[in-house]
Amino acid sequence: MSNSPAVLRHADTPEALRACYAVMKQLRPHLQSEAEFLERVARQVAEGYRLLAEWQDGEAIALAGYRLQENLVYGKFLYVDDLVTTEAARGSQCGARLLDALSDIAAQSGCLRLTLDTGLANALAQRFYFRQGLLTSSMRFGKSIAPAR
Repeated sequence: MSNSPAVLRHADTPEALRACYAVMKQLRPHLQSEAEFLERVARQVAEGYRLLAEWQDGEAIALAGYRLQENLVYGKFLYVDDLVTTEAARGSQCGARLLDALSDIAAQSGCLRLTLDTGLANALAQRFYFRQGLLTSSMRFGKSIAPAR
């Protein structure tokens, strides 16, 4: 890790998004290519998705993908789709800084809640989320649906 200060900034340009692909691939290994990543992000941006990154020396070292939503359960809330720190940057509080920034964005946007999902088997992430003040409040159920032909 460099000694230069890290900076939080949204990845709002194609160049910035391309710089985030390798980091996102660590969280989402099913992404087949940078082009697929860019296409999927573009579709999600149309639905309000934003990608906040922590940058150090011009490199993305941590990412938080999120969107503002509203439903009858929570009211207005910020949903965290993606949260990942590069292996080299783990332990340097990047995830905590991103969650703090997202909490600020949620508050400034009039949200009543910040929420995210994690796998039941992901004990390390769960421990991190508890340390950050996030508590379990529900279980999400789902099933795979085969695409219509």
